[in-house]
Amino acid sequence: MKAEIIAVGTELLLGQIVNTNAAFLSQELAALGINVYHHVVVGDNAKRLEAVLEQAEKRSDLIILTGGLGPTKDDMTKQTVAAHLKKKLVIDQNALEKINVFHQASNRPMTENNRLQALVIEGSTVLANKTGLAAGMFLKKDTVNYLLLPGPPNELKPMFLNEAKLLLQKENPTESLMVSRVLRFYGIGESRLVTILDDLIEEQTNPTLAPYAGDYEVTLRITANGDSQSCCKLLLDNLEEKIQLRVGEYFYGYGDTTRLAEVVVDLLKERTITITAAESLTGGGFQSMLASIPGASDIFNGGVVAYQNEIKEQLLGVSAKTLNEKGAVSKECAIEMAEGVQKLMKTKMALSFTGVAGPAMLENQPVGTVWIALAQENQPTIAICHHFARDRNGNREQAILAGFDFIRRVVLSLPIEIES
Repeated sequence: MKAEIIAVGTELLLGQIVNTNAAFLSQELAALGINVYHHVVVGDNAKRLEAVLEQAEKRSDLIILTGGLGPTKDDMTKQTVAAHLKKKLVIDQNALEKINVFHQASNRPMTENNRLQALVIEGSTVLANKTGLAAGMFLKKDTVNYLLLPGPPNELKPMFLNEAKLLLQKENPTESLMVSRVLRFYGIGESRLVTILDDLIEEQTNPTLAPYAGDYEVTLRITANGDSQSCCKLLLDNLEEKIQLRVGEYFYGYGDTTRLAEVVVDLLKERTITITAAESLTGGGFQSMLASIPGASDIFNGGVVAYQNEIKEQLLGVSAKTLNEKGAVSKECAIEMAEGVQKLMKTKMALSFTGVAGPAMLENQPVGTVWIALAQENQPTIAICHHFARDRNGNREQAILAGFDFIRRVVLSLPIEIES
């Protein structure tokens, strides 16, 4: 089966919204053995959507339309598809009942245009919307399948996974499975990673290996084809073992949405290591990210934001001599900040950040210079220096992630580069 995804919405063309739905659907369809050959974005215009449909029908067996199922005038996807297929729109009673219940429960008057969300193309299989109000649809005419899904990702994803996926599996039965695994890496650039894995990438057949560069990290998606889950798992395990032998120290987790901070919090919780932080240039960003992880309160009860030197001296006990002779952007200051906040908060581990975010030099140190120190119980305090090359906020964000990676490496006894 050859698939095409048509995203409907002028806001997508204007760049006001990023089309994350297309990436999600492509990944899910690939796992079903359905090849996606075209992504199309079209504005809220019936004539242009009609033209796109005519083109799609000539080259695709499955046409998925996202967006345009709501109650406003610019929501015209199902109206256009129905007219194109010469079919009527009819009220789905289950969808209408849900809309009525929603408005009654929220004590809002239901305007007539809200009924539009309960309209479906006659003869279609109606897909229930568990997280929203607009009904989805699946129908077939001649040799082409049509799948209409709502635009909001929090509605589209559960509708696809819980409703549409089973229908597509029935339409496209296949003995071959496609299974993917995402490996996440921090502290190594895409070009270096690709160089180290060059032979694996060049020789790939099954499984395949594809690198993707994020803002501050790299992911590898490895994908295997086989006739069973166990067969695919074995292929993926064998390839991952080769990858881990070469770049395992930079690997921190699996999946599309896993965050480095989550992995670190889990490590600290497993080992019952309490942590605190003293932040200067990061302005509380590390602690904010730490506190955003569910369960962080088990190992974190607070810290200090010491932006000015007076606070470093008064709250953290950084010596005036260090500030006067070495400066705030120094190894010595970072160490004293970490040890000071550890003593103040009585934790097993403490992290400190001090440096130059930008836009101008500070203490004759170039923009992007960041010292991070880690204090531990019964261990000497370690300090590392980074030289980042981002803008002001980019340097701050990268420093925060480097701090989390510092903790990960220390806890797992991995190599630490004192200066990078």
